[in-house]
Amino acid sequence: MTENGAQLFARLETRPCLKDIEPQLFPDDGGPNHGEVVELYGTEGTGKTEILYHLLCRCVLPVATGGLEVDVVFVDTDYSLDMLRLVSILESRLNAAGSSSSADSDEAALRLCLSRLLVVNCSSSSQLVLTLHFLETSLTSRPAFALLLIDSISAFYWLDRCEGGASAIRQEEKLRKCAELLRRLLSDYRITVFATCHAIKKACNGPSSCSVYDRSYLCRPWQRLVTRRLLCLRQETANNMAAAAVGSEEQSRRQVFTVHCTSSCSRTKAYRSSSFCVMDGGVEFI
Repeated sequence: MTENGAQLFARLETRPCLKDIEPQLFPDDGGPNHGEVVELYGTEGTGKTEILYHLLCRCVLPVATGGLEVDVVFVDTDYSLDMLRLVSILESRLNAAGSSSSADSDEAALRLCLSRLLVVNCSSSSQLVLTLHFLETSLTSRPAFALLLIDSISAFYWLDRCEGGASAIRQEEKLRKCAELLRRLLSDYRITVFATCHAIKKACNGPSSCSVYDRSYLCRPWQRLVTRRLLCLRQETANNMAAAAVGSEEQSRRQVFTVHCTSSCSRTKAYRSSSFCVMDGGVEFI
């Protein structure tokens, strides 16, 4: 496929680097660089989407309020994006930074943040393939796009398996196409990708009936794209109650989550663990 001058300029232009997107999540070597993929893996209710909100707000907020001031694409395959929740977090961050002094300026600052966000809904793996195919147009027209969020990459896994019948190749065909399109976008436009993936559980013979299966079950082309993995867990209720016993009433209502980061983008694997709570103003690291 040939490209015109505008496409060539957008492809070669240096996009903002997101290595400082959230130092609490990643090892000392920094966060994801240009062209990297981060997978957030965990069961339902482990804070994956809240982390995406946190990263999204960090990107669209102005530099003066601690943001990175870059454009973001949010591909919502689970229809889980809560715009009221997102606006609430943005308002909280803007108010905490004291960026404005009147209601009109508050609304203007919020609108400016939201103008840096493009939301796309997908209800099937075919739509996801088409979305990634035509995403090049947005990347060409808006060089400020630096982050692609997908919630989630595994949304159509079981449906594709059912439609693929007994053929493993047909079962993985569409996700393989998604991985190939992403690989090309990462190579040509040097964006950064964060994608959530629903964990599955496996039966075990131990005291509990099942445990989280923390090995990726998606197709190999996707696995090869992932350079960093965030395993999201919810701490046991007993641990939360013990921690809250010496805290305030507000702390007793907090649910504590843990994220284990594995980075394989360097010669040696790097690890980091962090904990956070989900508050009205978004994610707060402990």
